[in-house]
Amino acid sequence: MKFILIILLAGIFSISTFSQTIDKNATKETVALFNNLKELSKNHTLFAHQHATEYGHGWYGDENRSDVKSVCGSHPAMIGIDFGGFSGRSEEAIEREKRKLKKNVVDTYNRGGVTTAAWHFSNPVSAGGFYWKNDVSKPAVKYIIPGGEAHEEYKKILDGIGEWAKSLKGKDGNLSPVIFRPFHEFDGGWFWWGAPHCTKEEFVTLWKFTVSYLRDSLEVHNFLYAFSPDNKFNSEKEYLERYPGDEWVDMVGMDNYGDMGRDRYDLKTASRKLKIVSDYAIKKGKLAAFTETGLESIPDTTWWTETLLKVMKKDNMQLSYVLVWRNDTRSPTHYYAPFPGQVSVPNFLEFYNDPYTLFEKDLDSIYR
Repeated sequence: MKFILIILLAGIFSISTFSQTIDKNATKETVALFNNLKELSKNHTLFAHQHATEYGHGWYGDENRSDVKSVCGSHPAMIGIDFGGFSGRSEEAIEREKRKLKKNVVDTYNRGGVTTAAWHFSNPVSAGGFYWKNDVSKPAVKYIIPGGEAHEEYKKILDGIGEWAKSLKGKDGNLSPVIFRPFHEFDGGWFWWGAPHCTKEEFVTLWKFTVSYLRDSLEVHNFLYAFSPDNKFNSEKEYLERYPGDEWVDMVGMDNYGDMGRDRYDLKTASRKLKIVSDYAIKKGKLAAFTETGLESIPDTTWWTETLLKVMKKDNMQLSYVLVWRNDTRSPTHYYAPFPGQVSVPNFLEFYNDPYTLFEKDLDSIYR
Protein backbone atom coordinates (compact mmCIF):
# COMPACT_ATOMS: atom_id res chain seq x y z
CA MET A 1 0.00 0.00 0.00
CA LYS A 2 1.24 3.48 -0.82
CA PHE A 3 1.50 6.09 1.90
CA ILE A 4 0.87 9.55 0.49
CA LEU A 5 0.98 12.70 2.62
CA ILE A 6 -1.40 15.37 1.45
CA ILE A 7 -0.12 18.82 2.32
CA LEU A 8 -2.81 20.55 4.33
CA LEU A 9 -2.53 23.94 2.75
CA ALA A 10 -5.31 25.41 4.82
CA GLY A 11 -3.49 24.40 7.98
CA ILE A 12 -0.24 26.08 6.99
CA PHE A 13 -1.47 29.23 5.32
CA SER A 14 -4.83 30.94 5.17
CA ILE A 15 -7.07 29.41 2.52
CA SER A 16 -7.58 32.79 0.88
CA THR A 17 -3.83 33.01 0.20
CA PHE A 18 -3.98 30.10 -2.21
CA SER A 19 -7.59 30.09 -3.40
CA GLN A 20 -7.99 30.70 -7.08
CA THR A 21 -11.46 29.27 -7.36
CA ILE A 22 -13.75 31.35 -9.52
CA ASP A 23 -16.30 31.42 -6.70
CA LYS A 24 -15.13 33.88 -4.05
CA ASN A 25 -17.75 32.37 -1.72
CA ALA A 26 -16.73 28.75 -2.30
CA THR A 27 -17.01 26.55 0.77
CA LYS A 28 -13.87 25.84 2.76
CA GLU A 29 -13.98 22.21 1.64
CA THR A 30 -14.21 23.24 -2.03
CA VAL A 31 -11.28 25.63 -1.71
CA ALA A 32 -9.26 22.98 0.13
CA LEU A 33 -10.02 20.45 -2.62
CA PHE A 34 -8.83 22.92 -5.26
CA ASN A 35 -5.61 23.71 -3.36
CA ASN A 36 -4.82 20.10 -2.47
CA LEU A 37 -5.41 18.92 -6.05
CA LYS A 38 -3.12 21.70 -7.24
CA GLU A 39 -0.38 20.63 -4.82
CA LEU A 40 -0.79 16.90 -5.42
CA SER A 41 -0.65 17.31 -9.20
CA LYS A 42 3.01 18.32 -8.93
CA ASN A 43 3.93 14.69 -8.25
CA HIS A 44 0.75 12.58 -8.48
CA THR A 45 -2.56 12.14 -10.23
CA LEU A 46 -5.87 10.84 -8.87
CA PHE A 47 -7.31 7.84 -10.68
CA ALA A 48 -10.99 8.30 -11.59
CA HIS A 49 -13.58 5.94 -13.04
CA GLN A 50 -16.99 6.90 -14.41
CA HIS A 51 -19.99 5.40 -12.54
CA ALA A 52 -17.53 3.26 -10.57
CA THR A 53 -19.70 2.74 -7.48
CA GLU A 54 -23.11 2.82 -9.19
CA TYR A 55 -22.56 -0.30 -11.28
CA GLY A 56 -19.91 -2.40 -12.96
CA HIS A 57 -19.22 -5.40 -15.18
CA GLY A 58 -22.15 -7.74 -14.50
CA TRP A 59 -23.58 -5.99 -11.40
CA TYR A 60 -25.67 -2.99 -10.42
CA GLY A 61 -26.33 -1.11 -7.21
CA ASP A 62 -24.27 -3.16 -4.75
CA GLU A 63 -23.30 -1.28 -1.60
CA ASN A 64 -19.71 -0.03 -1.37
CA ARG A 65 -18.64 -1.96 -4.46
CA SER A 66 -16.58 -1.06 -7.50
CA ASP A 67 -14.77 -3.18 -10.05
CA VAL A 68 -11.59 -1.27 -9.24
CA LYS A 69 -11.93 -2.07 -5.53
CA SER A 70 -12.50 -5.73 -6.39
CA VAL A 71 -9.18 -5.72 -8.26
CA CYS A 72 -6.89 -3.65 -6.03
CA GLY A 73 -8.67 -3.24 -2.69
CA SER A 74 -9.48 0.46 -3.08
CA HIS A 75 -12.12 2.49 -4.84
CA PRO A 76 -10.85 5.02 -7.37
CA ALA A 77 -9.81 8.31 -5.77
CA MET A 78 -12.45 10.05 -7.85
CA ILE A 79 -15.89 8.80 -8.88
CA GLY A 80 -17.57 10.05 -12.03
CA ILE A 81 -21.32 10.66 -12.03
CA ASP A 82 -23.64 12.22 -14.61
CA PHE A 83 -26.48 14.76 -14.45
CA GLY A 84 -28.08 13.27 -17.55
CA GLY A 85 -30.97 11.88 -15.51
CA PHE A 86 -31.86 15.28 -14.05
CA SER A 87 -34.04 16.27 -17.03
CA GLY A 88 -35.86 14.81 -20.02
CA ARG A 89 -37.82 12.21 -18.06
CA SER A 90 -40.72 12.01 -15.62
CA GLU A 91 -40.59 13.93 -12.36
CA GLU A 92 -40.63 10.65 -10.45
CA ALA A 93 -37.66 9.32 -12.42
CA ILE A 94 -35.76 12.57 -11.94
CA GLU A 95 -36.31 12.50 -8.18
CA ARG A 96 -35.17 8.86 -8.00
CA GLU A 97 -32.00 9.74 -9.87
CA LYS A 98 -31.31 12.73 -7.63
CA ARG A 99 -31.73 10.62 -4.48
CA LYS A 100 -29.47 7.89 -5.86
CA LEU A 101 -26.71 10.29 -6.87
CA LYS A 102 -26.96 12.27 -3.65
CA LYS A 103 -26.25 9.08 -1.69
CA ASN A 104 -23.40 8.24 -4.05
CA VAL A 105 -21.75 11.65 -3.68
CA VAL A 106 -22.22 11.83 0.09
CA ASP A 107 -20.90 8.29 0.57
CA THR A 108 -17.83 9.16 -1.52
CA TYR A 109 -17.27 12.35 0.48
CA ASN A 110 -17.63 10.51 3.80
CA ARG A 111 -14.99 7.99 2.67
CA GLY A 112 -12.64 10.84 1.72
CA GLY A 113 -12.99 10.47 -2.05
CA VAL A 114 -13.82 13.03 -4.74
CA THR A 115 -16.73 13.35 -7.19
CA THR A 116 -16.76 14.75 -10.71
CA ALA A 117 -20.00 15.22 -12.68
CA ALA A 118 -20.37 15.13 -16.45
CA TRP A 119 -23.64 16.14 -18.11
CA HIS A 120 -25.07 14.12 -20.98
CA PHE A 121 -27.87 16.67 -21.22
CA SER A 122 -30.90 15.49 -23.18
CA ASN A 123 -31.83 18.10 -25.80
CA PRO A 124 -34.32 20.38 -24.03
CA VAL A 125 -36.02 21.62 -27.20
CA SER A 126 -36.23 18.53 -29.42
CA ALA A 127 -36.04 14.77 -29.58
CA GLY A 128 -32.71 13.03 -30.13
CA GLY A 129 -31.31 12.86 -26.61
CA PHE A 130 -27.87 14.30 -25.97
CA TYR A 131 -26.49 13.22 -29.34
CA TRP A 132 -26.94 15.26 -32.48
CA LYS A 133 -29.25 13.39 -34.84
CA ASN A 134 -29.75 14.83 -38.30
CA ASP A 135 -33.34 15.76 -39.15
CA VAL A 136 -34.31 15.26 -35.47
CA SER A 137 -32.16 17.43 -33.24
CA LYS A 138 -32.52 21.18 -32.93
CA PRO A 139 -29.51 23.44 -32.18
CA ALA A 140 -30.64 23.99 -28.61
CA VAL A 141 -27.88 26.35 -27.46
CA LYS A 142 -29.41 29.39 -29.15
CA TYR A 143 -32.80 28.52 -27.65
CA ILE A 144 -31.66 28.18 -24.01
CA ILE A 145 -29.30 31.15 -23.63
CA PRO A 146 -30.71 34.47 -22.37
CA GLY A 147 -33.23 35.78 -24.90
CA GLY A 148 -33.95 32.31 -26.30
CA GLU A 149 -37.44 30.88 -26.30
CA ALA A 150 -36.46 27.98 -23.99
CA HIS A 151 -34.37 30.05 -21.57
CA GLU A 152 -36.88 29.81 -18.71
CA GLU A 153 -37.08 26.04 -19.14
CA TYR A 154 -33.28 25.87 -18.94
CA LYS A 155 -33.34 27.88 -15.74
CA LYS A 156 -35.78 25.37 -14.24
CA ILE A 157 -33.37 22.53 -15.05
CA LEU A 158 -30.53 24.46 -13.40
CA ASP A 159 -32.81 25.14 -10.42
CA GLY A 160 -33.04 21.37 -9.96
CA ILE A 161 -29.26 20.96 -10.12
CA GLY A 162 -28.77 23.81 -7.67
CA GLU A 163 -31.24 22.43 -5.15
CA TRP A 164 -29.58 19.01 -5.39
CA ALA A 165 -26.08 20.51 -4.97
CA LYS A 166 -27.11 22.24 -1.77
CA SER A 167 -28.41 18.99 -0.28
CA LEU A 168 -25.07 17.12 -0.36
CA LYS A 169 -24.29 17.24 3.35
CA GLY A 170 -21.78 14.73 4.66
CA LYS A 171 -21.61 13.24 8.14
CA ASP A 172 -19.50 16.24 9.20
CA GLY A 173 -22.38 18.56 8.33
CA ASN A 174 -20.53 20.15 5.40
CA LEU A 175 -21.42 20.10 1.72
CA SER A 176 -19.52 17.72 -0.54
CA PRO A 177 -17.66 19.53 -3.32
CA VAL A 178 -18.29 18.39 -6.90
CA ILE A 179 -16.17 19.06 -9.99
CA PHE A 180 -18.83 19.96 -12.57
CA ARG A 181 -17.83 19.38 -16.21
CA PRO A 182 -20.68 20.58 -18.45
CA PHE A 183 -20.80 20.63 -22.26
CA HIS A 184 -17.73 18.44 -22.71
CA GLU A 185 -16.25 17.51 -26.10
CA PHE A 186 -17.84 20.65 -27.52
CA ASP A 187 -15.29 20.83 -30.34
CA GLY A 188 -16.88 17.79 -32.01
CA GLY A 189 -20.27 17.50 -33.66
CA TRP A 190 -21.70 14.44 -31.93
CA PHE A 191 -23.48 16.39 -29.13
CA TRP A 192 -26.12 19.08 -29.73
CA TRP A 193 -23.88 21.64 -28.00
CA GLY A 194 -21.00 20.82 -30.36
CA ALA A 195 -19.21 23.38 -32.49
CA PRO A 196 -21.16 22.71 -35.73
CA HIS A 197 -24.45 23.44 -33.96
CA CYS A 198 -23.75 26.76 -32.24
CA THR A 199 -21.54 29.79 -32.74
CA LYS A 200 -18.56 30.52 -30.52
CA GLU A 201 -20.46 33.45 -29.03
CA GLU A 202 -23.51 31.28 -28.26
CA PHE A 203 -21.38 28.63 -26.55
CA VAL A 204 -19.49 31.17 -24.44
CA THR A 205 -22.79 32.82 -23.47
CA LEU A 206 -24.19 29.44 -22.44
CA TRP A 207 -21.13 28.66 -20.33
CA LYS A 208 -21.09 32.03 -18.59
CA PHE A 209 -24.82 31.99 -17.89
CA THR A 210 -24.69 28.43 -16.52
CA VAL A 211 -21.86 29.22 -14.09
CA SER A 212 -23.29 32.60 -13.10
CA TYR A 213 -26.79 31.27 -12.50
CA LEU A 214 -25.61 28.36 -10.35
CA ARG A 215 -22.98 30.33 -8.46
CA ASP A 216 -24.51 33.81 -8.13
CA SER A 217 -28.28 33.38 -8.45
CA LEU A 218 -28.72 29.96 -6.82
CA GLU A 219 -25.74 30.37 -4.47
CA VAL A 220 -24.21 26.98 -5.19
CA HIS A 221 -20.78 27.27 -3.58
CA ASN A 222 -19.58 23.65 -3.62
CA PHE A 223 -18.85 23.34 -7.37
CA LEU A 224 -15.58 23.61 -9.26
CA TYR A 225 -16.09 24.15 -13.01
CA ALA A 226 -14.13 22.13 -15.58
CA PHE A 227 -13.69 23.00 -19.27
CA SER A 228 -12.91 20.00 -21.48
CA PRO A 229 -12.90 19.78 -25.27
CA ASP A 230 -12.02 16.62 -27.12
CA ASN A 231 -8.60 16.29 -28.76
CA LYS A 232 -9.13 18.31 -31.94
CA PHE A 233 -6.74 21.15 -31.05
CA ASN A 234 -3.06 21.44 -31.94
CA SER A 235 -2.10 24.68 -30.22
CA GLU A 236 -3.05 26.76 -27.19
CA LYS A 237 -4.87 29.17 -29.50
CA GLU A 238 -7.01 26.36 -30.90
CA TYR A 239 -7.57 24.96 -27.41
CA LEU A 240 -8.91 28.33 -26.24
CA GLU A 241 -11.12 28.96 -29.27
CA ARG A 242 -14.32 28.59 -27.20
CA TYR A 243 -12.83 29.32 -23.81
CA PRO A 244 -15.10 31.62 -21.78
CA GLY A 245 -12.27 33.29 -19.85
CA ASP A 246 -10.24 32.58 -16.74
CA GLU A 247 -12.87 34.06 -14.44
CA TRP A 248 -15.31 31.34 -15.53
CA VAL A 249 -13.18 28.16 -15.28
CA ASP A 250 -11.47 26.38 -12.37
CA MET A 251 -10.08 23.42 -14.29
CA VAL A 252 -8.93 22.85 -17.86
CA GLY A 253 -8.93 19.37 -19.33
CA MET A 254 -8.99 17.24 -22.43
CA ASP A 255 -10.85 14.09 -23.49
CA ASN A 256 -8.77 11.81 -25.70
CA TYR A 257 -9.56 8.25 -26.69
CA GLY A 258 -8.42 8.43 -30.30
CA ASP A 259 -4.68 8.81 -29.68
CA MET A 260 -4.70 6.32 -26.79
CA GLY A 261 -5.39 3.16 -28.76
CA ARG A 262 -8.96 3.49 -29.98
CA ASP A 263 -8.03 4.88 -33.41
CA ARG A 264 -4.24 4.74 -33.19
CA TYR A 265 -1.40 4.64 -30.68
CA ASP A 266 0.05 8.13 -30.94
CA LEU A 267 1.52 8.70 -27.51
CA LYS A 268 3.67 11.61 -28.63
CA THR A 269 0.64 13.54 -29.88
CA ALA A 270 -1.42 12.69 -26.80
CA SER A 271 1.32 13.97 -24.50
CA ARG A 272 1.87 17.09 -26.58
CA LYS A 273 -1.82 18.01 -26.33
CA LEU A 274 -1.96 17.25 -22.62
CA LYS A 275 1.07 19.47 -22.14
CA ILE A 276 -0.80 22.37 -23.78
CA VAL A 277 -3.52 21.89 -21.17
CA SER A 278 -1.10 21.50 -18.26
CA ASP A 279 1.03 24.47 -19.32
CA TYR A 280 -2.02 26.71 -19.52
CA ALA A 281 -3.17 25.61 -16.07
CA ILE A 282 0.24 26.28 -14.53
CA LYS A 283 0.44 29.68 -16.22
CA LYS A 284 -3.03 30.73 -15.10
CA GLY A 285 -3.26 29.08 -11.69
CA LYS A 286 -5.87 26.56 -12.79
CA LEU A 287 -6.19 22.85 -12.23
CA ALA A 288 -5.52 20.53 -15.18
CA ALA A 289 -6.83 17.02 -15.79
CA PHE A 290 -7.03 14.22 -18.32
CA THR A 291 -10.81 14.40 -18.09
CA GLU A 292 -11.66 11.30 -20.16
CA THR A 293 -9.70 8.51 -21.77
CA GLY A 294 -9.52 4.75 -21.92
CA LEU A 295 -9.36 1.72 -24.19
CA GLU A 296 -12.60 -0.21 -24.54
CA SER A 297 -12.31 -3.82 -23.36
CA ILE A 298 -8.63 -3.17 -22.48
CA PRO A 299 -7.27 -5.93 -24.76
CA ASP A 300 -3.78 -4.39 -24.48
CA THR A 301 -2.35 -6.15 -21.43
CA THR A 302 0.16 -3.36 -20.70
CA TRP A 303 -2.02 -0.36 -21.56
CA TRP A 304 -1.97 1.09 -18.02
CA THR A 305 1.78 1.49 -17.70
CA GLU A 306 3.00 1.48 -21.31
CA THR A 307 0.36 3.84 -22.72
CA LEU A 308 -1.46 5.80 -20.01
CA LEU A 309 1.40 6.34 -17.56
CA LYS A 310 3.89 7.07 -20.33
CA VAL A 311 1.62 9.73 -21.80
CA MET A 312 0.96 11.43 -18.45
CA LYS A 313 4.47 11.29 -17.01
CA LYS A 314 6.12 13.01 -19.97
CA ASP A 315 7.41 16.60 -19.73
CA ASN A 316 6.66 17.20 -16.03
CA MET A 317 2.97 17.84 -16.57
CA GLN A 318 0.74 18.65 -13.59
CA LEU A 319 -2.51 16.71 -13.97
CA SER A 320 -4.86 16.45 -11.01
CA TYR A 321 -6.70 13.36 -12.25
CA VAL A 322 -7.25 10.94 -15.09
CA LEU A 323 -10.71 9.46 -15.68
CA VAL A 324 -11.45 6.30 -17.63
CA TRP A 325 -14.97 5.66 -18.87
CA ARG A 326 -17.61 3.33 -17.43
CA ASN A 327 -18.02 -0.41 -17.12
CA ASP A 328 -21.41 -1.28 -18.57
CA THR A 329 -23.42 -3.65 -16.43
CA ARG A 330 -24.76 -5.78 -19.33
CA SER A 331 -22.36 -5.45 -22.26
CA PRO A 332 -19.62 -8.10 -22.36
CA THR A 333 -17.24 -5.66 -24.13
CA HIS A 334 -18.10 -2.10 -23.04
CA TYR A 335 -15.78 -1.50 -20.10
CA TYR A 336 -12.74 0.68 -19.43
CA ALA A 337 -11.49 -0.44 -16.00
CA PRO A 338 -10.49 -4.01 -15.14
CA PHE A 339 -12.54 -6.42 -13.06
CA PRO A 340 -11.32 -9.69 -11.49
CA GLY A 341 -10.03 -11.98 -14.22
CA GLN A 342 -9.78 -9.30 -16.93
CA VAL A 343 -6.54 -9.62 -18.93
CA SER A 344 -5.06 -6.26 -17.90
CA VAL A 345 -5.37 -6.88 -14.13
CA PRO A 346 -1.65 -7.63 -13.52
CA ASN A 347 -0.63 -4.45 -15.31
CA PHE A 348 -3.33 -2.44 -13.57
CA LEU A 349 -1.88 -3.55 -10.24
CA GLU A 350 1.47 -2.15 -11.38
CA PHE A 351 -0.35 1.08 -12.24
CA TYR A 352 -2.03 1.04 -8.82
CA ASN A 353 1.26 0.54 -7.00
CA ASP A 354 3.09 3.27 -8.91
CA PRO A 355 3.71 6.23 -6.55
CA TYR A 356 2.36 8.57 -9.24
CA THR A 357 -1.20 7.24 -9.04
CA LEU A 358 -3.54 7.92 -6.13
CA PHE A 359 -6.59 5.88 -5.19
CA GLU A 360 -9.16 6.50 -2.48
CA LYS A 361 -7.10 4.69 0.17
CA ASP A 362 -4.21 7.07 -0.53
CA LEU A 363 -6.21 10.23 0.20
CA ASP A 364 -6.10 11.83 3.59
CA SER A 365 -7.76 15.11 4.49
CA ILE A 366 -8.20 16.34 0.93
CA TYR A 367 -11.01 18.59 2.18
CA ARG A 368 -8.86 20.31 4.81
